Amino acid sequence: MSVSAETPDLTRTDPRPAAPLWVAMYHSVGDCSDDPYRITVSPDRLDRQLGWLRRRGLRGVSMADLLAARARGEGKDLVGLTFDDGYADFTDNALPVLRRWDCGATVFVLPGRLGGTNEWDPLGPRKPLLTADGIRELADTEGMEIASHSLTHVDLTKADDALLGAEVGGSRALLSELTGREVLGFCYPYGTVDQRVADVVRAAGYEYGCAIDPGPLTGPFALPRVHIGENDTSWRLLLKYRLNRLRRRPVPLAPPEPVPSSVSLPSPKSPESPVKETP
Repeated sequence: MSVSAETPDLTRTDPRPAAPLWVAMYHSVGDCSDDPYRITVSPDRLDRQLGWLRRRGLRGVSMADLLAARARGEGKDLVGLTFDDGYADFTDNALPVLRRWDCGATVFVLPGRLGGTNEWDPLGPRKPLLTADGIRELADTEGMEIASHSLTHVDLTKADDALLGAEVGGSRALLSELTGREVLGFCYPYGTVDQRVADVVRAAGYEYGCAIDPGPLTGPFALPRVHIGENDTSWRLLLKYRLNRLRRRPVPLAPPEPVPSSVSLPSPKSPESPVKETP
Protein backbone atom coordinates (compact mmCIF):
# COMPACT_ATOMS: atom_id res chain seq x y z
CA MET A 1 0.00 0.00 0.00
CA SER A 2 1.13 3.51 -0.67
CA VAL A 3 -0.21 5.02 2.56
CA SER A 4 2.31 6.19 5.15
CA ALA A 5 1.44 7.48 8.60
CA GLU A 6 2.33 11.09 9.30
CA THR A 7 2.08 13.25 12.37
CA PRO A 8 -0.72 15.80 11.85
CA ASP A 9 1.14 19.13 11.88
CA LEU A 10 -1.59 21.44 13.14
CA THR A 11 0.74 24.43 13.08
CA ARG A 12 0.57 24.41 9.25
CA THR A 13 -3.18 24.26 9.08
CA ASP A 14 -5.36 26.61 7.10
CA PRO A 15 -7.85 27.78 9.79
CA ARG A 16 -10.70 27.78 7.26
CA PRO A 17 -12.62 24.52 7.77
CA ALA A 18 -12.88 22.08 4.89
CA ALA A 19 -15.74 19.65 4.31
CA PRO A 20 -16.75 17.55 7.33
CA LEU A 21 -14.55 14.55 8.04
CA TRP A 22 -16.15 11.20 7.30
CA VAL A 23 -14.83 8.58 9.70
CA ALA A 24 -16.19 5.02 9.68
CA MET A 25 -16.32 3.14 12.97
CA TYR A 26 -15.86 -0.63 12.80
CA HIS A 27 -15.13 -3.17 15.49
CA SER A 28 -14.88 -6.91 14.79
CA VAL A 29 -14.67 -8.57 11.36
CA GLY A 30 -15.88 -12.16 11.33
CA ASP A 31 -18.90 -14.32 12.16
CA CYS A 32 -22.05 -12.21 12.64
CA SER A 33 -24.37 -15.02 13.79
CA ASP A 34 -24.23 -14.00 17.47
CA ASP A 35 -23.84 -10.23 17.54
CA PRO A 36 -26.13 -8.55 20.11
CA TYR A 37 -24.31 -5.20 19.96
CA ARG A 38 -24.07 -5.11 16.14
CA ILE A 39 -20.29 -4.64 16.30
CA THR A 40 -19.35 -7.30 13.73
CA VAL A 41 -19.21 -7.21 9.94
CA SER A 42 -18.39 -10.19 7.77
CA PRO A 43 -15.29 -10.08 5.57
CA ASP A 44 -17.54 -10.23 2.51
CA ARG A 45 -19.58 -7.23 3.67
CA LEU A 46 -16.43 -5.26 4.46
CA ASP A 47 -15.13 -6.08 0.98
CA ARG A 48 -18.30 -4.72 -0.62
CA GLN A 49 -18.26 -1.61 1.57
CA LEU A 50 -14.66 -0.75 0.67
CA GLY A 51 -15.43 -1.47 -2.96
CA TRP A 52 -18.30 1.03 -2.75
CA LEU A 53 -15.90 3.66 -1.40
CA ARG A 54 -13.38 3.08 -4.16
CA ARG A 55 -16.00 3.21 -6.92
CA ARG A 56 -17.02 6.63 -5.61
CA GLY A 57 -13.42 7.85 -5.88
CA LEU A 58 -12.83 7.61 -2.12
CA ARG A 59 -10.10 5.78 -0.25
CA GLY A 60 -9.98 4.72 3.38
CA VAL A 61 -6.90 5.66 5.39
CA SER A 62 -5.76 5.86 9.00
CA MET A 63 -6.75 8.81 11.14
CA ALA A 64 -3.14 10.01 11.21
CA ASP A 65 -3.00 10.07 7.41
CA LEU A 66 -6.43 11.66 7.10
CA LEU A 67 -5.66 14.48 9.54
CA ALA A 68 -2.20 15.07 8.06
CA ALA A 69 -3.72 15.41 4.58
CA ARG A 70 -6.43 17.77 5.80
CA ALA A 71 -3.83 19.87 7.62
CA ARG A 72 -2.11 20.35 4.24
CA GLY A 73 -5.40 21.38 2.64
CA GLU A 74 -5.63 18.05 0.82
CA GLY A 75 -7.42 14.73 1.29
CA LYS A 76 -10.90 15.53 -0.01
CA ASP A 77 -11.02 12.00 -1.43
CA LEU A 78 -9.97 10.37 1.85
CA VAL A 79 -12.13 8.90 4.62
CA GLY A 80 -11.02 7.57 7.96
CA LEU A 81 -11.33 3.86 8.73
CA THR A 82 -11.20 2.95 12.41
CA PHE A 83 -11.48 -0.41 14.17
CA ASP A 84 -12.22 -0.28 17.90
CA ASP A 85 -11.17 -2.71 20.66
CA GLY A 86 -8.30 -4.39 18.80
CA TYR A 87 -9.91 -7.73 18.01
CA ALA A 88 -7.54 -10.48 16.89
CA ASP A 89 -9.74 -11.17 13.85
CA PHE A 90 -8.51 -7.92 12.31
CA THR A 91 -5.28 -9.52 11.14
CA ASP A 92 -6.87 -12.49 9.34
CA ASN A 93 -10.20 -11.02 8.24
CA ALA A 94 -9.88 -7.24 7.83
CA LEU A 95 -6.26 -6.68 6.78
CA PRO A 96 -6.45 -8.76 3.57
CA VAL A 97 -9.57 -6.84 2.49
CA LEU A 98 -7.93 -3.51 3.23
CA ARG A 99 -4.92 -4.52 1.16
CA ARG A 100 -7.16 -5.64 -1.71
CA TRP A 101 -8.63 -2.13 -1.95
CA ASP A 102 -5.37 -0.27 -1.13
CA CYS A 103 -6.76 1.15 2.10
CA GLY A 104 -5.23 1.94 5.46
CA ALA A 105 -6.84 2.06 8.90
CA THR A 106 -6.40 2.91 12.55
CA VAL A 107 -6.76 0.11 15.08
CA PHE A 108 -7.60 1.29 18.61
CA VAL A 109 -6.19 -1.28 21.04
CA LEU A 110 -6.21 -1.98 24.78
CA PRO A 111 -2.66 -2.52 26.10
CA GLY A 112 -4.08 -3.52 29.49
CA ARG A 113 -5.87 -6.51 27.94
CA LEU A 114 -3.24 -7.97 25.62
CA GLY A 115 -4.34 -11.40 24.46
CA GLY A 116 -7.53 -11.14 26.51
CA THR A 117 -11.17 -11.00 25.50
CA ASN A 118 -14.02 -8.46 25.40
CA GLU A 119 -14.92 -8.95 29.06
CA TRP A 120 -16.68 -5.57 29.19
CA ASP A 121 -19.53 -6.94 27.02
CA PRO A 122 -21.99 -8.88 29.21
CA LEU A 123 -23.71 -10.43 26.18
CA GLY A 124 -22.47 -12.26 23.11
CA PRO A 125 -19.41 -14.42 22.46
CA ARG A 126 -15.97 -13.86 23.99
CA LYS A 127 -13.83 -12.40 21.20
CA PRO A 128 -10.03 -12.70 21.42
CA LEU A 129 -8.03 -9.47 21.43
CA LEU A 130 -4.70 -8.81 19.76
CA THR A 131 -1.57 -10.00 21.52
CA ALA A 132 1.57 -7.91 21.93
CA ASP A 133 3.09 -9.61 18.89
CA GLY A 134 -0.07 -8.96 16.88
CA ILE A 135 0.04 -5.26 17.72
CA ARG A 136 3.73 -5.02 16.80
CA GLU A 137 3.05 -6.72 13.47
CA LEU A 138 0.28 -4.27 12.63
CA ALA A 139 2.39 -1.30 13.71
CA ASP A 140 5.00 -2.42 11.18
CA THR A 141 2.41 -2.79 8.39
CA GLU A 142 2.32 0.02 5.85
CA GLY A 143 -0.82 2.15 6.11
CA MET A 144 -1.79 0.84 9.55
CA GLU A 145 -1.85 3.02 12.66
CA ILE A 146 -1.94 1.67 16.21
CA ALA A 147 -3.66 4.02 18.66
CA SER A 148 -5.06 3.81 22.18
CA HIS A 149 -8.55 2.78 23.27
CA SER A 150 -7.52 3.22 26.94
CA LEU A 151 -5.97 0.50 29.07
CA THR A 152 -8.96 -1.68 29.91
CA HIS A 153 -12.13 -0.22 28.29
CA VAL A 154 -13.91 1.68 31.06
CA ASP A 155 -16.26 4.66 30.90
CA LEU A 156 -13.77 7.48 31.45
CA THR A 157 -16.45 10.03 32.34
CA LYS A 158 -17.06 8.00 35.52
CA ALA A 159 -13.38 7.48 36.39
CA ASP A 160 -11.62 9.34 39.20
CA ASP A 161 -8.49 11.33 38.43
CA ALA A 162 -6.07 8.51 39.21
CA LEU A 163 -7.87 5.96 37.05
CA LEU A 164 -8.35 8.48 34.27
CA GLY A 165 -4.63 9.27 34.24
CA ALA A 166 -3.69 5.59 34.06
CA GLU A 167 -6.21 4.74 31.35
CA VAL A 168 -5.21 7.71 29.18
CA GLY A 169 -1.55 8.47 29.84
CA GLY A 170 -0.63 4.96 30.94
CA SER A 171 -2.00 3.37 27.79
CA ARG A 172 -0.05 5.79 25.60
CA ALA A 173 3.19 5.05 27.43
CA LEU A 174 2.72 1.29 27.19
CA LEU A 175 1.82 1.36 23.50
CA SER A 176 4.77 3.60 22.70
CA GLU A 177 7.10 1.16 24.43
CA LEU A 178 5.43 -1.82 22.80
CA THR A 179 5.54 -0.47 19.23
CA GLY A 180 8.57 1.80 19.41
CA ARG A 181 6.46 4.58 17.88
CA GLU A 182 4.76 7.73 19.05
CA VAL A 183 1.08 7.11 19.71
CA LEU A 184 -0.94 9.94 18.18
CA GLY A 185 -4.56 8.95 18.65
CA PHE A 186 -7.05 8.08 21.38
CA CYS A 187 -10.54 6.60 21.14
CA TYR A 188 -13.00 6.99 24.02
CA PRO A 189 -14.45 3.67 25.24
CA TYR A 190 -18.20 3.50 24.59
CA GLY A 191 -17.82 6.82 22.77
CA THR A 192 -18.42 8.69 26.04
CA VAL A 193 -16.48 11.91 26.55
CA ASP A 194 -16.86 15.16 28.47
CA GLN A 195 -14.68 18.25 28.66
CA ARG A 196 -12.67 16.91 31.61
CA VAL A 197 -11.78 13.69 29.79
CA ALA A 198 -10.97 15.48 26.52
CA ASP A 199 -8.65 17.88 28.37
CA VAL A 200 -6.76 14.98 29.96
CA VAL A 201 -6.37 13.29 26.57
CA ARG A 202 -4.91 16.48 25.15
CA ALA A 203 -2.63 16.97 28.18
CA ALA A 204 -1.34 13.40 27.77
CA GLY A 205 0.21 14.34 24.42
CA TYR A 206 -2.23 12.83 21.96
CA GLU A 207 -2.84 14.64 18.66
CA TYR A 208 -6.52 13.69 18.31
CA GLY A 209 -9.39 11.87 19.99
CA CYS A 210 -12.22 9.87 18.40
CA ALA A 211 -15.73 9.76 19.85
CA ILE A 212 -19.07 8.85 18.24
CA ASP A 213 -21.47 11.79 18.49
CA PRO A 214 -19.79 14.36 20.78
CA GLY A 215 -22.18 17.22 20.00
CA PRO A 216 -20.87 20.63 21.16
CA LEU A 217 -17.50 19.08 22.10
CA THR A 218 -16.81 18.28 18.44
CA GLY A 219 -13.23 19.17 17.57
CA PRO A 220 -9.79 17.57 17.17
CA PHE A 221 -10.15 15.86 20.56
CA ALA A 222 -13.76 14.78 20.07
CA LEU A 223 -14.08 13.70 16.44
CA PRO A 224 -17.45 12.25 15.43
CA ARG A 225 -17.66 8.92 13.65
CA VAL A 226 -20.27 6.90 11.78
CA HIS A 227 -21.08 3.36 12.92
CA ILE A 228 -20.81 0.85 10.08
CA GLY A 229 -22.35 -2.61 10.46
CA GLU A 230 -23.28 -5.77 8.62
CA ASN A 231 -26.58 -4.29 7.42
CA ASP A 232 -24.95 -1.31 5.74
CA THR A 233 -25.47 -1.96 2.05
CA SER A 234 -24.40 0.47 -0.66
CA TRP A 235 -27.68 2.39 -0.33
CA ARG A 236 -27.31 2.74 3.43
CA LEU A 237 -23.69 3.81 3.03
CA LEU A 238 -24.71 6.47 0.55
CA LEU A 239 -27.37 7.75 2.95
CA LYS A 240 -24.93 7.83 5.87
CA TYR A 241 -22.32 9.58 3.76
CA ARG A 242 -24.75 12.28 2.64
CA LEU A 243 -26.26 12.73 6.10
CA ASN A 244 -22.79 13.17 7.53
CA ARG A 245 -22.15 16.09 5.18
CA LEU A 246 -25.48 17.64 6.18
CA ARG A 247 -25.42 17.00 9.94
CA ARG A 248 -21.76 17.39 10.83
CA ARG A 249 -20.01 20.70 10.93
CA PRO A 250 -16.45 20.90 9.63
CA VAL A 251 -13.75 20.43 12.26
CA PRO A 252 -11.27 23.32 12.12
CA LEU A 253 -7.82 21.80 12.55
CA ALA A 254 -6.26 24.98 13.87
CA PRO A 255 -3.48 24.82 16.47
CA PRO A 256 -5.12 23.68 19.73
CA GLU A 257 -5.52 26.16 22.54
CA PRO A 258 -3.33 25.59 25.62
CA VAL A 259 -4.70 23.11 28.11
CA PRO A 260 -6.28 24.96 31.06
CA SER A 261 -3.87 25.30 33.98
CA SER A 262 -6.43 23.55 36.17
CA VAL A 263 -5.94 20.34 34.18
CA SER A 264 -3.12 18.13 35.39
CA LEU A 265 -2.40 14.63 34.22
CA PRO A 266 -1.90 12.24 37.14
CA SER A 267 1.27 10.18 36.86
CA PRO A 268 0.14 6.70 35.90
CA LYS A 269 1.60 3.73 37.73
CA SER A 270 2.97 1.52 35.00
CA PRO A 271 2.93 -2.22 35.58
CA GLU A 272 6.28 -3.99 35.87
CA SER A 273 5.90 -5.53 32.42
CA PRO A 274 4.23 -3.24 29.86
CA VAL A 275 3.66 -6.13 27.46
CA LYS A 276 2.29 -8.68 29.92
CA GLU A 277 -0.53 -10.59 28.29
CA THR A 278 -3.73 -11.95 29.76
CA PRO A 279 -3.38 -15.67 30.42
